[in-house]
Amino acid sequence: MISIKNKLSEKGLKITPQRMSILEAIYSISHPTADDIIKFIRQEHSNIATGTVYKVLDTFVQKGLIKKITTDKDVIRYDSLLTHHHHLHSSEDVLIKDYIDEELDEILNEYFQKKKINGFKIEEITLQIKGKFNE
Repeated sequence: MISIKNKLSEKGLKITPQRMSILEAIYSISHPTADDIIKFIRQEHSNIATGTVYKVLDTFVQKGLIKKITTDKDVIRYDSLLTHHHHLHSSEDVLIKDYIDEELDEILNEYFQKKKINGFKIEEITLQIKGKFNE
């Protein structure tokens, strides 16, 4: 796996302790909110400003290091998996898991190619599937 320093430098970003800590948090927590990231970071860096975290997250999204996802409850979460995938949302708690299925992607693409939505060009199809995880 490429190191956090390499990921930052590949995107032309200055390597700072704050950026490294924030990216580490995103890789360590599954689909974290900004608050989740702040709690994680403050365990070792108690003085990091909330505003700094939000600015860095926006920069990471703009540079394509992470993706921003919005849940059905309008909660913004961050995703480190950049390859195409869908999300499984727990209806019982805040758990979100990645779901990769190439067959489903083909079915969806074929369906929308046939249906053609007038005046709309589809750029990406990503499902949010809600349900219960079996223990």
